[in-house]
Amino acid sequence: MTFPIIQTPRLKLRQLIPADSNAIFALRSNPEVAAFQDRPLQQNLAESAAFIDKINTGIDRKTWIFWAITLQETSELIGTACLWNFSEEQTRADLGYELLPTFQGSGYMREALKPVLDYGFTVLQQIDGVTQKENQRSIQLLKKLNFTLNPNFADGNEIMYTIKKRS
Repeated sequence: MTFPIIQTPRLKLRQLIPADSNAIFALRSNPEVAAFQDRPLQQNLAESAAFIDKINTGIDRKTWIFWAITLQETSELIGTACLWNFSEEQTRADLGYELLPTFQGSGYMREALKPVLDYGFTVLQQIDGVTQKENQRSIQLLKKLNFTLNPNFADGNEIMYTIKKRS
């Protein structure tokens, strides 16, 4: 399978490459980006390079699909999006995403995730987005993308929004 590159009017979603280490470090060492995520901040570029290797190994093994979100005009990496945590029968997956604060509130993530969902629904029946109850921006984004609150999910501070493939 060739990696699914996605183009939108303002964005290009592509596979991570080793040269993305600085941008991944900026993203994954940013306290604002990590505020609602349960992960330690990256401490150095070696951690970013190891993360890129891990992600690309997972792509090769078909464990997940993970996109670098870049600007069409400059190729600058501004965020990431992924489909991961696939069910055993490969009918559902989780959606993940993060964006540098400078680019938040400009519609970039919504623009990126619409085609990611379209791609996901070529094989999946359901996609879930898990977020912190306090992460209002993420909740609003999921609602704009037609996700609905999943009342069957309860996990501490986290809530789940779900979208199903339309027949």
